[in-house]
Amino acid sequence: MLSCILPGYKDPLIHKTTEDILKNAEGDVEVINIYDGYWDTPIDDPRVKVIHLGQNRGMRGAINAGVAAAKGEYIMRADCHCSFDKGFDRKITENMEDNWIVTPRRYFLDPVKWKLMDKPPVDFAKLIIQKDKDGNEKKFTAAPWKERDEELKDVMIAETMGMQGSCWFMKKSWWEKVIGELQIEGYGNLIQDSHEMIFKTWKAGGKMMLNKMTWHSHKERGFPRTHNNGAPENPANCEVGYKYALDVWRDYYEKEIRPKWGI
Repeated sequence: MLSCILPGYKDPLIHKTTEDILKNAEGDVEVINIYDGYWDTPIDDPRVKVIHLGQNRGMRGAINAGVAAAKGEYIMRADCHCSFDKGFDRKITENMEDNWIVTPRRYFLDPVKWKLMDKPPVDFAKLIIQKDKDGNEKKFTAAPWKERDEELKDVMIAETMGMQGSCWFMKKSWWEKVIGELQIEGYGNLIQDSHEMIFKTWKAGGKMMLNKMTWHSHKERGFPRTHNNGAPENPANCEVGYKYALDVWRDYYEKEIRPKWGI
């Protein structure tokens, strides 16, 4: 079974995303809606499980709660404003190793029409240290990697360096063995979760993989923001979290990861 974890804070598209998962999954799935510090009326379907966090914990805490409740052999985490390919669950889980994190090809979603937009998808991503306008290191980020897109254009499943984080899959046993839980201390409530998981996975001998045999579509940035980065009483403290991630992982990235990838 695949456990699909949707952590949300007042995102009006969480139920549309849930319905899309239920419609397009071909195997046994459960969808875990996490209402992070608020209440909503859930979809009436036996495959939908609800976790109500009475106090807002932020995305990291909500994901941790969802994984803890997951019953599936595999887990998926997705943003609450995504649509999915038919059979996405089968196409991922049938082509997954025990020590992989996998992200599918990412398209852009028109959330009003609930249709894919006429834009090319995002495939490979290069993990870089992004700088601010003054040239100072700001944060780890996953940048589009056009050279690798061209080099591996006919390869459907291949290793990548990063992902947006809007949709990923792994075996729950890998989470339990390697990730444990997303760390709140230092990182804060919200950001750098995908990079933390990727670094931990590399350290443990695993891989970050792209599967182009299937896709998800994520709400295009041009549409109005309908979700928050955390409740007012639970601020994200992004700048602090960005610095913490760099302090923890910069040496490993510079001395081991960049040489391995030749960047």
